[in-house]
Amino acid sequence: FKFQQFDKCRSTLPGVILCANRKLKPDEFVWRQKQSTQNVDFPPKLPKGKKKPYPIPFKEIKQAAKMDRKLTSKGIEKPLEPPKNGLLVPDLIPVAYEVFDAWKLLIKGLSHECSEVHVAPTGHYILDCEGRTSSTRHSSHAWVKGTVNDIIVPIESYHLFDPFGRRVMHDTRFEYDRIPAVVELCIQAGVDIPEFPSRRRTNPIRMLGKKVVDKGGNLEEPEPLHDAKSSTILDFDTYRACERFPPPPLSEVPKIAQETIDAYQIVRKGVRKLMKKYTVKACGYCSEVHVGPWGHNAKLCGSFKHQWRDGKHGWQDATIDEVLPPNYVWHVRDINGPPIQAKLKRYYGKAPAVVEVCVQAGASIPVEYKPMMRLDI
Repeated sequence: FKFQQFDKCRSTLPGVILCANRKLKPDEFVWRQKQSTQNVDFPPKLPKGKKKPYPIPFKEIKQAAKMDRKLTSKGIEKPLEPPKNGLLVPDLIPVAYEVFDAWKLLIKGLSHECSEVHVAPTGHYILDCEGRTSSTRHSSHAWVKGTVNDIIVPIESYHLFDPFGRRVMHDTRFEYDRIPAVVELCIQAGVDIPEFPSRRRTNPIRMLGKKVVDKGGNLEEPEPLHDAKSSTILDFDTYRACERFPPPPLSEVPKIAQETIDAYQIVRKGVRKLMKKYTVKACGYCSEVHVGPWGHNAKLCGSFKHQWRDGKHGWQDATIDEVLPPNYVWHVRDINGPPIQAKLKRYYGKAPAVVEVCVQAGASIPVEYKPMMRLDI
């Protein structure tokens, strides 16, 4: 397309060029061919000595709080829609089951691959370690064999029988089970697991501002039916997952890798859809996540200025990367070649550890990850 004929052109919409000298008619829009982006920047690392940015603009949060105060002053109950009123969203129940099944398939697939496939036989030489005693090692890494928990960062949440019931206090935190946050989100969205029961309301709760007027009373949580050897728990838990599944034949590894990477994409897509309706809170200072309308009161935050907050978490709306961290690793094109060097750092790409492991095992590279992997260099 030729754009030289336009004087003082400006872009108003993606792919649309308008001339500033005169008002164009709709049929005079010039559409620019959209090209695939290559070599996108890596996600920035958030500083540890600073609070995370709000995913929702703070101005909108203040406006919502102002509206709540206005309704409270007039004695008007807050209008709530499912699932904010404690009821399930029928359309999202199949999504929750799809995510739960894909999560179990993801754990199983990675457990198979960990025994046969590695991201690389040796670690890289890039000096970017930020762990303990890194200053004495000049930021060099100390490499050991990885596990499933190194590929999928274990983000856990308290399981609540009633998310709108009693809050988890610091003294009662050991009375609640800790399970993967993805699984807890699926349970609250409609997945029924006998070992982890959840209250299913038939009548909505009522709220006046931030105060719950009627939540149907407090029900006693049923006695737990699970134990450490429960097969259901082992299906979705990442702990020592590599020891539960035998290594597959080498001929089946590419097929398992493709199924695993497909399951990972289903989980991310489904979790993103569920989080649009169901509330998930994350601490603005540490990696703690809580699935439910309000965060818990356990004083376990040890991050930036936790002394000023008495160890309490700074709850805010969570993002998909906080519930399911991608855990980016350097992309290795040739695992049999030399380790990647620090002096060529700007030319290497990155990918989520799940994607990198599956690609090394023979899976095809998803289109959305190709730009960050910098495959054209």
